[in-house]
Amino acid sequence: MAKRPAAKADKKTFYITTPIYYASGALHIGHCYTTVCCDAIARFKRMDGYDVYYLTGTDEHGQKVQQAAEERGMSPQAFVDSLAERIKALWTRMDISNDGFIRTTDKAHEKAIADIFTKLYEKGDIYKSEYVGKYCEPCESFWTESQLVDGKCPDCGRPVKETKEECYFFRLSKYADRLRKLLTETDFLQPDSRVKEMVNNFIDKGLSDLAVTRTSFDWGIKVPFDPKHVIYVWIDALPNYITALGYGADGKNFSKYWPCDMHVMAKEIVRFHSIVWPAILMALDIPVPKRVYGHGWIMFDGDKMSKSKGNVVDPFILTDRYGVDALRYFLLRAMPFGDDMQYSNELLLSSINNDIVNDLGNLVRRTFAMSRQYFGGAVKKPAADKLDDGDKKFIAEIDGLAAAVRADMDRPLVSKALERIFGLIDSANKYIDANKPWALIKTDTDRLNTVMYVLLDAIRVSANLLLPFLTAYPRRIFDGLGLPVPEDLAACAFGKVDAYKTTEIEPILNRLDIKKELSELEAIAAETNKPAAAEKPAADKDKDGAPEQISIDEFFKTELRVVKIEECVKVEKSNKLLKLTVFDGERRRTIVSGIAHCYAPEDVIGKNAALVANLKPAKLCGIVSEGMLLCSVGADGKPKLVEPKGEAGEKIC
Repeated sequence: MAKRPAAKADKKTFYITTPIYYASGALHIGHCYTTVCCDAIARFKRMDGYDVYYLTGTDEHGQKVQQAAEERGMSPQAFVDSLAERIKALWTRMDISNDGFIRTTDKAHEKAIADIFTKLYEKGDIYKSEYVGKYCEPCESFWTESQLVDGKCPDCGRPVKETKEECYFFRLSKYADRLRKLLTETDFLQPDSRVKEMVNNFIDKGLSDLAVTRTSFDWGIKVPFDPKHVIYVWIDALPNYITALGYGADGKNFSKYWPCDMHVMAKEIVRFHSIVWPAILMALDIPVPKRVYGHGWIMFDGDKMSKSKGNVVDPFILTDRYGVDALRYFLLRAMPFGDDMQYSNELLLSSINNDIVNDLGNLVRRTFAMSRQYFGGAVKKPAADKLDDGDKKFIAEIDGLAAAVRADMDRPLVSKALERIFGLIDSANKYIDANKPWALIKTDTDRLNTVMYVLLDAIRVSANLLLPFLTAYPRRIFDGLGLPVPEDLAACAFGKVDAYKTTEIEPILNRLDIKKELSELEAIAAETNKPAAAEKPAADKDKDGAPEQISIDEFFKTELRVVKIEECVKVEKSNKLLKLTVFDGERRRTIVSGIAHCYAPEDVIGKNAALVANLKPAKLCGIVSEGMLLCSVGADGKPKLVEPKGEAGEKIC
């Protein structure tokens, strides 16, 4: 968590939140977008004079968490503890300036939730009944028949199952009219497209009361007066936004920061935040948040980025290679707030080269270099009568930038704000070309000083406004300008510095060889995106260190066949992979196998091999592999192909 000065008591407050991320798997850059976006808004608001509280955290209870822990041979608490630390490490890596990090396993939160549940029950807004209907296990959501899409979960598109269970229900239907007014008569939910979705798909179809407890698992907060029931997602998770502020305890921050100025989340959970959450608050007689904003998805090959779909991109890998500023910039600039964004490594790398290296990096590098070459780094502020019409036009753009960025961030159009800042950077590069400092040094050093000062001032204002978005390189720029890093926006105008004394600074990045980088990223993906079994070290062995036992039914799910290897070539983008064409008795399959360090392609052609024939296809280095070849491991630790006798297609018992 980034350090910053304490807020002054007389400042206006601003409270912003991410959703609490579900602790059942590793986070990816889709989660990073939400968190970085909120971070940019929070940082900008602090610089603009607000007392900001920025909250993020983890949702750690529920059936999926319990199942994931059991699969790894861990207790649920140990499992969520390890994930929470990993998530905190990611936010530290991404330089996230959150003020609070709430976990739903925090004791203060658990106590507050138990009290909230009891209060709603005593008020009559929670009652016991029986749920009979459709249930989506991955989303942990109950649905009516009319809410399904093609018979499947409307949120994730997966199959649902019939379920029957005793539950406590929240009287969501009681608040339908108030929710309709909130959605249609205020700017509570943005963008407008989300309002239409909520009204048309949920309010108009009739709100059903909501099941808010479960009895089929026990990892959660028990109902105080009926402990066989576990308080379910909605009453447990959503109130984190007030329990994190001390609601139900000291309440100091709750009184100071609530109602929340902005909840930010991906569009698939807007329903819970714009319908369920305000209804809970209405029942508790607590003001609803000022604004809920549902942004789009990061799409990968036309599909939503999701760990369950195997198309996630690891932010640790990207930041190791290109730095945090580059990834923050790409996420914030590439996604228009509210719309979906198509992700590809090529788009990321092109953004780095074109915007970060060429536009920003080259502007700073050559301006600083010219100031040192021509004036020893010492550039003075020119008199007003030294400015020509071209200077004044450019200066007007400098002076108008802060107000324009502020207007964008208030909406909040984060991508547009960054576009404006880089618009000034583009104008500065054009200003260099128009004024040709390399020619002025020969004819008019007085004019050259004016040009260099205007350029350095444009860089200073740009760097000041970039601080909420890119958190490292702008600070380096101020070091190179010989100035302290500003804590506010007060100096975001022309002429606030009397003189500059520039020094050389390390470049933000060097230009990337995109073709080479794409190849290396694919090779990394091939090595890291292993089948799920490789990600379960704790479950592979029992407590005594012996291999975990499986049932005979589990074993017989594996279909083993004899195959004939007909063709084999090395995979160009990897030192470990071979691409094999095998015949399984019915058809030819492509198999990618990590045995290139043990076998040359010509060594395996014509051999029999043992194929796991019903393994889910996986993409390795851009090649779809339709199975896996079995190997034994010799004393030297190297794999050796299992070579069964028989004809291609025969099953192996």
